[in-house]
Amino acid sequence: MARMKKTTLNITGRARWGTLFLTGVAITLGGLFSSEARASTRWETLEAIHAIENPYNRSAPGPCGELGAYQFRLDTWRMHSRRPFSEALDRRRSDEVAVRHYDWLKSALESNGLESSVYNIALAWNAGIGAVMSGRVPAVSRDYATRVENIATELHSRQQQLADVR
Repeated sequence: MARMKKTTLNITGRARWGTLFLTGVAITLGGLFSSEARASTRWETLEAIHAIENPYNRSAPGPCGELGAYQFRLDTWRMHSRRPFSEALDRRRSDEVAVRHYDWLKSALESNGLESSVYNIALAWNAGIGAVMSGRVPAVSRDYATRVENIATELHSRQQQLADVR
């Protein structure tokens, strides 16, 4: 599995690909319990996906009609919400669906004997769970998953640094 060069963020949260927005996020400082660690990994993964999918929070639909912070497609939105698809533009609603989709992907990976790592979740987020299960994932999706993994690792490192300071 080829990996891309690690993307690093400078102190302001800027990287070559745009701006990383960390709005409305509570960072857990101090010791992490296992449930907090899982929530932390989920948060890091979803923030990394948001940073790649829609770093400037644009409201214009993507080329395939995707909307919101995580660039949901209509079918994915409908899997996890009865709300109108236009509400994907509301960050709070988009976050709710993102958490549900993350948990669904995590469960699907684990029930099929695959690790629910940041990389695999991002791979399934981009290529679809069926592509991951079949092993037929395009190179562009592997690159996407590597970028998400790199950003999530950087976010985790920053959380650790903040915890160490306190």
